[in-house]
Formats: sequence, structure tokens, C-alpha cells
Amino acid sequence: MFNHILNNDFVDIVKGRRSVRHYDENFKISREELSEIISEASLAPSSANMQSWRVVVVDTPEGKEKLKPLVRFNTLQNDTSSAMLLIFGDTDSYLYSEEIYNTAVEQGKMPAEVRDNQLETILSFFPTLSKEMKVEIAKIDSSLFAMQLMLVARAHGYDTNPMAGFEADQLARTFDLDEERYAPVMMISIGKAKVEGYESVRLSADKISFWR
Repeated sequence: MFNHILNNDFVDIVKGRRSVRHYDENFKISREELSEIISEASLAPSSANMQSWRVVVVDTPEGKEKLKPLVRFNTLQNDTSSAMLLIFGDTDSYLYSEEIYNTAVEQGKMPAEVRDNQLETILSFFPTLSKEMKVEIAKIDSSLFAMQLMLVARAHGYDTNPMAGFEADQLARTFDLDEERYAPVMMISIGKAKVEGYESVRLSADKISFWR
């Protein structure tokens, strides 16, 4: 990880991020680097470290053609980006908990007794949650991952655009995922900007904060 970082200036990464809609259609990010970006973004926090985000990487003409009817008014991003990243939340992410926690112990990152206590809680609690609660947890975790991915992409010298405008009820089925397990969260286009995104205005802290 972190082999292709071009920009390590945190202020520039955060302040310079823009939602880019028109990319250089001739520029292609390698699958190796896209995998690296996904791995680096996966350092994001998640509920009980279950890492419920899943990513369908659409980077082929065939994949983009399949996606095109589902992106509504976001066709320019789909047509010109290096890839479209379809972010899903895995509502059964707890199935990986033993692998995650056992590996943490093997690598000396966690005492065995902590693992045992955590797994007991996870495996007795998460399977009993309602479908709605599982989806909510998965979407929160996946959104943390998605934001981190956009900042990581900036560090790699790329641009992104998060999108909620798509046919959510068809996305999983179209890309051969179990609709009951995988909840669509957002799409993120990624590539090199051909047309720079606009700088936008933010509400001040006093308008969005409630001090008690």
C-alpha cells in the first residue's frame, strides 16, 4: 500500500477535492493501482471492525454499457471515467469476523482474550439484528469507506464524484450480487479530470452545530 501516492499534503487533499463529472476518457488507472486505492481506503473505521463495504469495479466497456441504463443523469461520469466504483454494504459482514479477529491475533495486534470476548459479542448479537438495522450499519460503514476512498484517490492524483442518482433496486442484480445480502450505498466515478469541478460553498460551523 501507499506505493503510488503523489500528494501527501492533507490540507490540499481536503480543500482541493471536487466532484468531477467530466474525465479524460483516454486515461486509464491500472487495476493494480485501483486495488491499492481500495486497500488504503479500507483503513477506514467500521462497526466492530467488520469492514462491511464491498466494491464492484466497473472498468471495462462491457461493464459500463451494462451500467449505463442504471445511472440516470450521470452518463457523462460513466462514459468518461477510468472506472465506476459501485459501493455496497454487506449485511452479513459478521461472517468474516472470525477471519479478521484471528488474523489480528496471529499478527500480534490483539490479545487472544480480547478476540474471544469480541467474537462472542459479535456472533451472538449481529445475527439477531433486523434486516433494517443490518442495512443501516452497513451503509454507515460503507459511507466512511467511500469518503476515505475519495481522499485517497486525491492523494494518488485522481478525481472522483460520489453519486446517489442511480437505479438502486436493480444494481445488485445487474452485477450478479445477492440482493438480500448486498445493499447499494453509492456510486463513485474515478479518473483524471478533463473539466475541473466547481469549488462549492459550505455552511458555517455555527449553522450546523448545536452547543449544549
